[in-house]
Amino acid sequence: MLILTAVLTTGALTLTACGSRDDDKGSSGDSGSTQTVVIGLDAPLTGDLSALGLGIKNSADLAVKTANKDKTVPGIKFELKALDDQAQPSVGQQNATQFIQDKNVLGVVGPLNSGVAQSMQKPLNDAGLTQVSPANTGTELTQGNNWKTGDKQRPFKTYFRTATTDAIQGAFAANYLYKNANIKDVYLIDDQKPYGAGLAASFKTTFTELGGKIVGTDHVNPDDRDFNSVVTKVKGSGAKAVYYGGEYPAGAPLSQQLKDSIKVPLMGGDGMYSADFISLNKKAEGDIATSVGKPVEELESAKKFIADYKTAGYKDAYEAYGGGTYDATWAIIEAVKAVAADNDGELPDDARTKVLDAMSKIQFEGVTGPVSFDEYGDTTNTMMTAYQVTGGKWTSKLSEAVK
Repeated sequence: MLILTAVLTTGALTLTACGSRDDDKGSSGDSGSTQTVVIGLDAPLTGDLSALGLGIKNSADLAVKTANKDKTVPGIKFELKALDDQAQPSVGQQNATQFIQDKNVLGVVGPLNSGVAQSMQKPLNDAGLTQVSPANTGTELTQGNNWKTGDKQRPFKTYFRTATTDAIQGAFAANYLYKNANIKDVYLIDDQKPYGAGLAASFKTTFTELGGKIVGTDHVNPDDRDFNSVVTKVKGSGAKAVYYGGEYPAGAPLSQQLKDSIKVPLMGGDGMYSADFISLNKKAEGDIATSVGKPVEELESAKKFIADYKTAGYKDAYEAYGGGTYDATWAIIEAVKAVAADNDGELPDDARTKVLDAMSKIQFEGVTGPVSFDEYGDTTNTMMTAYQVTGGKWTSKLSEAVK
């Protein structure tokens, strides 16, 4: 619901529906009033996962600045409201409340973690506030808890994502390890968090269907940094690789301690695909990670994004989710544009509702390729990439769309 602003002109009282309206002379010298639309951003901006979170924040910021510079939505000025969730579900829920209470917020980008998303989905849904994550991969977030049985039910109509699901990522990882890396015996470890546990379960299902053998399983605390006990178990299992469902702050020391004892690669998902995994791990060479989408560096559609990001001078890299974040933010911008266009260039009182309605119809060519959402709010882009640490950096090995 937007604010009604009373303006007295030539003796007449005019009521104007707006978000936050102010006079804007503009750089070109033209005058007129603008409406301010705020896009919320939730990510871990401090703590162990801040490398990914800051890349998300900067990429959303770039999208907002580009929309304002190019006047993508005439009469609309976008602002980014970035909040730090510290990768904690309880903080994410508090941030969701802040976004809801700010009536100028018409969409939220984020979060990074699936566990944080679970705490944010219901309040944002109850408020009718659109949410688009560039990083969440937990399948249940869009398809419900019974998706494994084929009973897919979308639990929250306000939730969308530009990252594909763990059901797709886990299957892709299993196929790559079994068929491309020719590894048949794997020790499976997860960090017990929604993302890590879900990804490991998806990997296990496909890997065993292919004929692979899970020679042992274990769980670790993601806050631990001493993994010698589980390394001992892996060493005695005959495993030719370890698959880790979790994120790089724990995955990096796990990998290093593993190689101190047994020379086998560690493989993980997009939560491992960060430059920090390598900087925290002196023995990362040969490790494997999968991540959503194709490397932006290899996409013609991403050249402008990469150049603009560099020009903007952000001190932090855009990391794994930069392109997807730009597209998630731009999806909200496109929805706002459609709503304004349908209302004579201004936003209606029920702009949040109208933006949500517009999201399901959004289609555009984004940084990561064509952007649109299916009936569950999932991205229609199922491209995945396998990376391997080679010469001290992540190198793409295989990219393909997963059916």
